[in-house]
Formats: sequence, structure tokens, C-alpha cells
Amino acid sequence: MSQSLYTLPPTTTKSLRDLRFGSARATTPQARIYEISKADMSIVETSPAEVYTSLEDLADALPGNTPRYVVLSYPMVTKDGRHKAPYVLLYYRPVTATQQAKMLYAGAVEIFRAQADVNR
Repeated sequence: MSQSLYTLPPTTTKSLRDLRFGSARATTPQARIYEISKADMSIVETSPAEVYTSLEDLADALPGNTPRYVVLSYPMVTKDGRHKAPYVLLYYRPVTATQQAKMLYAGAVEIFRAQADVNR
């Protein structure tokens, strides 16, 4: 049985669950940013309890030289008038990030995607 290098603390799984269910009926985009803590290799929220409701605020909050995971729920109306809120994972990887940071985040992206329960 293999053991994963990365962990998700209960606060992270609660944060993901709250975002998923809290954004289902939202009329504005809802996003949270997650990072890997190098101290214990756990995936944690960068600003606990901060939900970004503007894509401009989200872009301003992302660092210029470190990868991050962004979980986003973006409300939209389909052609037939139904309201949908796709739940997606954005893997933010700036060009200026170090190779070590890129490899660290690349190794955990599938683990985080499965835990976040996103399908896109």
C-alpha cells in the first residue's frame, strides 16, 4: 500500500466542502486559493475564510512567482435558461516559478483534484 507525500488537513477538506455546497446557488463567482505548506507537505488555504467573488480580486491575490491551486465555482446560464455553477480546479503555474516549486505542485495536482471532487 502506497503512502502519499501530501496531506489535506481537516480544515482544508471542510473549506472545499463549504465552497462546493455554498456556491451552488451563488450569483457571483466563488473561489479559494490553496498552497502547499513546505513545513509538513500539507495542502492548506492561503487565506482562511477568504472567498473571492471577483475575478479581478482573485488575479490580484495570486503571487507572481509561486504556483497555487484555485478552486472556482462560476455561475452561468445555459442557452435553455437553466442556472449552472461549474466547479473547476485551476492549476496556476507562473512562468517565473522555480522548477522545484513546479515539481512540488505537479506531484500533488491529481491528489488535490480527487480530494476537491472537481471533474474539469
